[in-house]
Amino acid sequence: MQSAALPLAGVRVLDLSRVLAGPFCTMLLGDLGADVVKVESPRGGDETRAWGPPFVGEVSAYYLCANRNKRSIAVNLKTPEGLEIIRRLAAESDVVIENFRPGKAEELGVGYSQLKEVRPDLVYCSISGFGQTGPYRNLPGYDFIVQAMSGLMSITGEADGRPMKVGVAVADVFTGLFAALGIVSALRVKERTGVGQYIDLALMDVQIAVMVNVASNYLVGGNVPRRYGNQHPNIVPYQTFEAADGEIAVAVGNDRQFRRLCEAMGVPEWAEDPRFATNDRRVENRDVLIPMLQERFRTRTGREWMTALAEHEIPCGPIQTMDQVFADPQVQAREMVRRLVHPSAGEVPVVANPLKLSETPVQIRRHPPDLGEHTEEILLELGYTLEQIEALEAGGSVRRGRSRGPAPGDGASGQRPESDSR
Repeated sequence: MQSAALPLAGVRVLDLSRVLAGPFCTMLLGDLGADVVKVESPRGGDETRAWGPPFVGEVSAYYLCANRNKRSIAVNLKTPEGLEIIRRLAAESDVVIENFRPGKAEELGVGYSQLKEVRPDLVYCSISGFGQTGPYRNLPGYDFIVQAMSGLMSITGEADGRPMKVGVAVADVFTGLFAALGIVSALRVKERTGVGQYIDLALMDVQIAVMVNVASNYLVGGNVPRRYGNQHPNIVPYQTFEAADGEIAVAVGNDRQFRRLCEAMGVPEWAEDPRFATNDRRVENRDVLIPMLQERFRTRTGREWMTALAEHEIPCGPIQTMDQVFADPQVQAREMVRRLVHPSAGEVPVVANPLKLSETPVQIRRHPPDLGEHTEEILLELGYTLEQIEALEAGGSVRRGRSRGPAPGDGASGQRPESDSR
C-alpha cells in the first residue's frame, strides 16, 4: 500500500519533542501516514540516542523504540537563522508538538501564539510534567516522579513491602497515546471548521486519569487504596498462585467463572459456601479463600493447571519473561516483531504497532533517522539552495547527517517498506 492511502497521509507534523512521551506520540502519527519532521539539536540530538546499552551499531535500543517513520533535521533554535527555519517549517505544518518546560517554547520563539502567526489554523500540542497551569507548572516532571506523585507507586508492590514503580514508563507512554488522540481529534475539528487549537497535556493528569477504578474506589468510598501485590482490590480470586513448579496468573471475573474454577480444582462445594458464593463475599473473605486455593494450586504443575482451567474456560496464563514473550506462537502469529533496515545499524527488530486496520494497514516506511539525516532534504523542500545550506551549517545553525542512499533491495526511503498488519 502506498503512503497516500494511509489515514493521516498529507498531514505534516513538526516534532520539537524528545525522550519518550512526545516521540511516542509522533511515531504513532507517522505509523498512520503523517510526515513527521523531527527537530533535534545539532549537538547530540535527542538524548535517548545515547541511552544505552544496548546499542545496535551507533543507535540505542531506547531511541529505536519511539522514532521510526520520521525525518530528522538538526537545527539550532537559538540562532536567528535556525528560528527562521522552524517558522518556515511551521508555516507548512498542520501540527506542532513540544515538551519543553512551560514558558520555554515562548522564550525560544516557537510557542503557540508565535507559530500561529505563520500558520493560523495550527494544531499545537504541549506536553509537560504538570501542565501549563497550577503551582507545579514549572517543576521538571519525569515519568518516575509522576509515578510517585500520582499515587501509582503507593498501590504498586507487595502489601507489606515498599512502594514500587511500574517496570515501564507508563506515564510517558499513556501521555503519548492521549496526545495522539488529542491531535487527531483537533485535526478532525479543523477539517470541519478550519480552526486549529492548543492542546495542554500533563503527565500527572494522564497518570491520574489512567488510575481508573482505583481512583474511582477512593472518590466514591473514601478509603485510601493500599498495595495488594498481584491481587485485585475489587475481584477475588484475581492474582498469581504458586503451582508445583512456578507461578501462574488466574483471573476469575464473575461468580460463574468461580463455580467453574471450583469444579476444575475438584472442590465444587466451595462455590456453595456462603463465604465465597458471590464476589463481594469473596472480597470480604479473601484472607480465608486465598490460602485454601493456594494449597490446591501447589499440588500440580503450572502447565497441568492451565490445561485444566482452560478446559473450564477460566482465564489463566504463565508469567513469561521477555524471551518467552517473543518466542510465543501467539505473538509470532500476530506479527508483533517487525524488521527494518537501518543504514548504520543494519537489520533491526522493532516492536510492531498493534493496530490492525483492515483497509489502511499501518506501515513502517522509514527507519529511525540518524541525527540530521534529512536536514539537506528538508531545507531543499523549503526552498533553500545548497549554497545557503552550506552557509547555515558553517554558521552553526544546522547540521547535516551522513549522506545515505537506500540499502540494496530496499525501498526509496532507505529501508524495506513493511506493514504492521496485513
